[in-house]
Amino acid sequence: MQMQTLDSSTIKDLLDRLQRIRPETRAIWGRMNAHQMVCHLRDSFGLAMGDKTASEDINFFNRTLIKWVALYAPFPWPEGVPTRPEMDQLRGGTPPVEFSRDKAALAAAIERFARQPATVQSSRHPIFGKLTRWEWMRWGYLHADHHFRQFGL
Repeated sequence: MQMQTLDSSTIKDLLDRLQRIRPETRAIWGRMNAHQMVCHLRDSFGLAMGDKTASEDINFFNRTLIKWVALYAPFPWPEGVPTRPEMDQLRGGTPPVEFSRDKAALAAAIERFARQPATVQSSRHPIFGKLTRWEWMRWGYLHADHHFRQFGL
């Protein structure tokens, strides 16, 4: 089984799924509404590209076992895993403003993130620490997929 990362086919799939989300789309699990989820993903891609910062919780357990399970295990991410406060729209993340504009910003962030050369993605993940380009591309796909599944997409 090939592990999906952000490549041309998965980017198209993610952008198609993003276009199907509406402000009234209800979550299957979690506290975020659809608009908050869009802003959360935009913040997260911004963090990976160095546009945002977040507090870190990098320790041996997180940067080894948790990172391996999250990026390499062949099953979907579990529901309800807390995020860093700066990526949480109910705490310190970017507040939703205008849905179509925020959606367009997320689409642009996904495309920009996928085009970044490995040297640009030098930000550390706030839980996993330093990631290779492949690991960032895997994380980007899995994170977006996780939240789109949260809303049935």
